[in-house]
Amino acid sequence: MRSSAGGERPRISQAIAVEPFIITTELPEHLRNWQLPPDWSWGGAGVLDQHRHYQEVIDALGRSLSLVSAPDPAHHAWLEAEARALAHRNHPAAPTTYHYWARHSDARRGPGYLRRWIAGETIGSRLRRTGPDDVPAVLRIMREIGSALSYLHDSGAVHGAISPDTVWNTPMSRLWMLGWQWAVTPQEIPNGLAPDFRFMAVPAEWASGEWKPTMHTDQYQLAALCFTTLTGEPVMYEDIPPLSLVRPDCPQAVAHVIDRALSTDPEKRFPSVSQMLRAVDRVVGSRSLVMLAGDDSSSMVGESEEARLRWALADDYEVISALGAGSFGSVWRVRDLALGREVALKLLHPHVARDERAVARFRREARLAAQLAHPAIVPIYDWDSRGDVAWYTMELAESGSVADLVARSGPRTLTEVAPQVDHVLEGLAAAHAIGIIHRDLKPENVLIDRYRRWRIADFGIANAWGEDIVSASGTPAFAAPEQLLGEAQDAAADCFSLAAITAFALSGELPFGGADARAILARELAGAADLGHHPPEVAEWLRRGLSPQSEDRFADASEMRDAWRIVISSIFERERRAPWWRRWMSAEEAPSYWDVDHSDGS
Repeated sequence: MRSSAGGERPRISQAIAVEPFIITTELPEHLRNWQLPPDWSWGGAGVLDQHRHYQEVIDALGRSLSLVSAPDPAHHAWLEAEARALAHRNHPAAPTTYHYWARHSDARRGPGYLRRWIAGETIGSRLRRTGPDDVPAVLRIMREIGSALSYLHDSGAVHGAISPDTVWNTPMSRLWMLGWQWAVTPQEIPNGLAPDFRFMAVPAEWASGEWKPTMHTDQYQLAALCFTTLTGEPVMYEDIPPLSLVRPDCPQAVAHVIDRALSTDPEKRFPSVSQMLRAVDRVVGSRSLVMLAGDDSSSMVGESEEARLRWALADDYEVISALGAGSFGSVWRVRDLALGREVALKLLHPHVARDERAVARFRREARLAAQLAHPAIVPIYDWDSRGDVAWYTMELAESGSVADLVARSGPRTLTEVAPQVDHVLEGLAAAHAIGIIHRDLKPENVLIDRYRRWRIADFGIANAWGEDIVSASGTPAFAAPEQLLGEAQDAAADCFSLAAITAFALSGELPFGGADARAILARELAGAADLGHHPPEVAEWLRRGLSPQSEDRFADASEMRDAWRIVISSIFERERRAPWWRRWMSAEEAPSYWDVDHSDGS
């Protein structure tokens, strides 16, 4: 029983009003004297949360990991208890401890533990950015976070701090439950500390201001999370309106489950979170959930795209959530039940699947991508069809796309972008070397894996040279002029698109604006991209890549990669020679991995 950080009697939750954490871009004071293992480096991102700091580190294999540390030395024993508890958790929504660095007199690091770096944003951040979510998304939150809570309760533990800002959502719609510093035994939490009541729903049991987490309060906070996600409104236990009044499109049976779990009297809630989830499953079966996503009553289960997909996949895959859609098909997050892994599944739209030529092109996309075995190209796992449903599965890029990254976090620094562009050019060079051009490179088709590596996906309109290469294609904002004009295209068209993507990632702006295709084409032909805010060497590289005439560009990705390495080496070498005070003030200091000699093409 502890007093909340807010101190007085809890008032209306501010769970979606403000950010409870701080994004950091510099190493905090308590980490500045740490010495990482050989070939490790500090990443550029960090998050300061309640009594914890999460810093990105890059290990010797180039993977992004999260170093969890406690800024206050008095909390080191608490941090170790958290690391030890997480090391024994085994649930998809709980990040597992990889390693714990204890403090030793002969080592300049510790204490702290390593777990996976989780990209994306909290449910609260997304609500502040986009507003309330739909019913299927909320049911997914209830099931996945409810499953994690049930798992925790089965071991006799509770969480005590479930809120929109302790549940993270990755760009690929995977949910992670954080705030694990509070999910240890009460004796392991320093006396007087408790979660801040301002950032979470407060059940009636805590009306006195004391934090007394139980399985019933976890259930209440889960229901409050669902209520807030559906309505955009925080929960105040003294006056919670029936959900059906503030969200009329929510099915009555679902609203009843959430309303019951929000009862001020714990005895009127469900006996357990597991029984709450079973109540939901009884009224909303996994296969009928798609009915809730329909725009009108005519969207019957048997005719919807998700229902067709579930029917076709049968017991081979579990459909988890939709990830996106285009004019050609849609992408889904699914679980491969045979191998127990989550993958991305690309599905043809129903009206496209009836076109034999479209299906053949779709099959060729999978075949072309499968030929390109390269770390910078998203691998294809399987192709299949059943009836008029055609799909293939590929690796799930858990951090979304470059488009998602820029929309979520704004323009990226050259230090961050430089190695990623090099990596993508390596993969594109591998494709060009066997005569394959992509023809639809854009930020949405450059995906980011769990280790924050950029990778090329979607060879949907790629062609081997000598095949159908004369047709209008590509996405206007990133397509070369010859593509928009329907003229012959070669590898230089891909180089144009990658230069446009690089300019977009560095500036956050479309290089030729977002008007219609004719206006974009006119600006491309006039060479009207604004490159003045880039370093001169980068601007010149972009200018060549964005040349309106294909013969003035790089001939292929290999030549473009070599030029990029010269540009980046020149800039970072200049930074190294700069006075110490200038390097200290600059955000563009070269990361350690650019000390490697790339001249051999490795």
